[in-house]
Amino acid sequence: MPHFTDQLNRTIELAHSPKRIISLVPSQTELLFDLGLQEEIVGITKFCIHPQELCKSKPKVGGTKNINIEKIAELNPDLIIANKEENQKEPIEALSKDYPVWISDVKNLEDALNMIKLLGVLLEKGEKAKEMIEKIQDAFIDKRSKPSKRVAYLIWQNPYMSIGKDTFIHDMLTHLGLVNVFGDKKRYPITSMEELKKLQPDCLWLSSEPFPFKQSHVDHIKRHFLATNVQLVDGEMFSWYGSRLLLAIKYFKTLDI
Repeated sequence: MPHFTDQLNRTIELAHSPKRIISLVPSQTELLFDLGLQEEIVGITKFCIHPQELCKSKPKVGGTKNINIEKIAELNPDLIIANKEENQKEPIEALSKDYPVWISDVKNLEDALNMIKLLGVLLEKGEKAKEMIEKIQDAFIDKRSKPSKRVAYLIWQNPYMSIGKDTFIHDMLTHLGLVNVFGDKKRYPITSMEELKKLQPDCLWLSSEPFPFKQSHVDHIKRHFLATNVQLVDGEMFSWYGSRLLLAIKYFKTLDI
């Protein structure tokens, strides 16, 4: 029986090529569709929205944090794909007792490309995965400019939260040649308007997710940062680590940096 190792160095066994896949991670759901696994995907989360039309037609198994284990049992999967950060440990451990669960752990571009490669092998889509990886590498190569501008990237309000050095978003900022003003912190540091004013970032970016910042938030904050470039950015382009990376570089070029 074939053995496969995930990004947590866990090993799963598969008796046959997966025919009933449940994905619990939006960016990886999009990746599976782009690898040509439309028929094999039998369940996704309510936050899996790309590709839009295909996701609408798939059964939903709750959210990334609030997984409906009973619904998953009804769908009888032969493979579940999860993520260390986006899914909670307890339900994933419970599911692992009954189903093969493959878990990703992505903190930077290298991890993302490795995830695509490993899933390509696991799902017998190795050639498509290889082509995708090469396109992403070509898009990102030589795109890193000299670090110059300092950026504060906000992901939450009340309290304001940013991103630390051990996050995928931080790695994307680095590839843009930007300096994360919270680069000496880990995970998702809490901050405030007072601290942000003291840090005096050149750019203050409000992400569209997980908190849905809007232009109204930008307009409000701009009044406090007259010398700072405050703008709304597409959080998917900075945090989705699957096939959306193919679109990321093109999007980054549209930003006012």
